Amino acid sequence: MARIKINLPEKFPFQTFIPVRITDLNYGKHVGNDTILSLMHEARVQYFQWLGYKDELNLNGIGLIMADSGIMYKSETFYGEKIIIEVAATELSKVSFDLIYRLSGQNSGKEIARGKTGMVCFDYENRRPASIPETLKENLMKSEV
Repeated sequence: MARIKINLPEKFPFQTFIPVRITDLNYGKHVGNDTILSLMHEARVQYFQWLGYKDELNLNGIGLIMADSGIMYKSETFYGEKIIIEVAATELSKVSFDLIYRLSGQNSGKEIARGKTGMVCFDYENRRPASIPETLKENLMKSEV
């Protein structure tokens, strides 16, 4: 069976820390797979705030829509762990870019997961993809690795 492979960039310009909540655990008593994608979403919102944007619906006049996502699970994590989530922009094109995520345990030091989301600039008013605004492209390129 072919496995998803997510190559990590050499550096991540942004990181945040998110503690594991009791509601993040599944019946196996570890963080559930659905929670990993939710943690990536939270890190993505914080990343754009770090770049100076209020939210993902207005990045210099356009919004974002997720075209795809992938996650490689590396190790379990449990209640009480603080997760370090690093984010980097890669693969900028005319209308899209990828965000790469590395999730690690602050206490354990273990890599928990790697993730990728393919983000497409989207004109919500006209319901179609849009070109990346030049200012957004410049901000992403400053943080691109």
